[in-house]
Amino acid sequence: MIKHLLLSSCFFAFALVGFSQDKKLVTIKGTAPSYVGQTVSFMAIDDYFSMMESRIASTTVLPDSTFSVSFYANETQKIIVRANKNKSFLYIQPNGVYDIYLPAKDKFEPYRPSGNNVEITFFNLDTTDINYNILQFQRWSDDFIGNYFYLRQSKPLEFANKMEEFKSNVEKKYNLNDTLEKFAKGTPENYLKVFVRYSFASMDNIQYAADRNRYEKHDFYIKHSPVEYQNDEYMGYINAFYEKMTPRLSMETNNRVYLGLLKSSPTLIMNALGSEYTLINMRLREMVMIKMLSEEFYSKDFPQTNILTVLDSVANHSLFDANAIIARNMKLRLTELTVGGKAPEFVLKNTAGETKLLTNYSKKHVYIHFYDPSSSKSTLELEPLKKLYETYKEDIQFITVYPKKDYKPEDLKNYLDVIPWEKFQVDESNLVWKNYKIETFPSYVLIDGYGYVVGAPALGPMPNGSYETIDKSFFYIQKVNTELRGGN
Repeated sequence: MIKHLLLSSCFFAFALVGFSQDKKLVTIKGTAPSYVGQTVSFMAIDDYFSMMESRIASTTVLPDSTFSVSFYANETQKIIVRANKNKSFLYIQPNGVYDIYLPAKDKFEPYRPSGNNVEITFFNLDTTDINYNILQFQRWSDDFIGNYFYLRQSKPLEFANKMEEFKSNVEKKYNLNDTLEKFAKGTPENYLKVFVRYSFASMDNIQYAADRNRYEKHDFYIKHSPVEYQNDEYMGYINAFYEKMTPRLSMETNNRVYLGLLKSSPTLIMNALGSEYTLINMRLREMVMIKMLSEEFYSKDFPQTNILTVLDSVANHSLFDANAIIARNMKLRLTELTVGGKAPEFVLKNTAGETKLLTNYSKKHVYIHFYDPSSSKSTLELEPLKKLYETYKEDIQFITVYPKKDYKPEDLKNYLDVIPWEKFQVDESNLVWKNYKIETFPSYVLIDGYGYVVGAPALGPMPNGSYETIDKSFFYIQKVNTELRGGN
């Protein structure tokens, strides 16, 4: 039997913390002909707010294209599979044995420097396995949406009735009326029930008629339920429910939160948030505080230094270990590549064979052009980029970074060879792609002469949706430099 697990736009996994005698062996074997000689890594995500990953295990694909790896797990969880920057995921359960096929990226999908999503195929998947049951439920849900979603606008009451009928049938099949305590936490049965319950919770958000308001949803889905840090569907619901909390707060609560932040006091902020009904749970309240502050980190209203101080305090003094992990990871995530923060160092070798570091470009603004010569969108921006270079080359250091791969001779001749500034062909494994968060081409980053990030992503040479280009920024940099040089 072959089952497919589609990779969604979001990737979920869980940290394995500590060692327990209850841990059971998990074995994953498979074939990956596109990755012979390369490493396949199996990753957990430490928390669902920062999405920081940690490695569980890794193995090398053998010359016959097979691989095998075993590791311990004491609970059902979702893990990410990475190979040559491509990524997918699967669920695992203690004592699970999985036979999978890991393909290369779809040839019709554009190349992404940070990695493409691929679809794992399962062979001989057991009908009692968590993957099989989640896939079965998702297929059922997809069929329902495909058959009846069109009624949502034209016949909302009929859609609501169909929705209730669907929920009733699912509740009976999965015995959702049984208390979760009937199954030990971390078991496949418990995981599946939580998963299905919060899939229903998300469905409430698309229902048109007779839907619950925010407080009713809180009381029904959140108030009396334990925090399920390790269930992707639960955490997806929590992320959505508490998204952008700042404008939801009353003016009085908002003011108290802000005053608490000015004093860098998580206690004062927590006390202020306690007046919000949907935050009566102390554990959840602290989680939401971390999420809310991270969302405001890039706004001009909340001081970044104070936010980092509060996160550091929670990381070191929280009563909840899982929340401390979230705070610590969030602080790391926010400071990876931040406007106003130090730019990550890089080590690149230019086309002349010279190794360059970011520090080699000190005392002058650096405009990094991340580029793919085989991308038509990237090449469209070359001519306006060259015009900017001619105008501002005395004040701005231009450099181009492009991935190492086979290019058509005409791409090299017509595009790469005509770039007049320094170019770097960089292997896909180079940390510059990850550290500078390059997802698509072309991308730009602007760094000042002291190594601090001015724009990430920076504006490009062509107008964006707001008709803005990088030209204005370059003009003011040139103007300041001219004044400093004593010019007109």
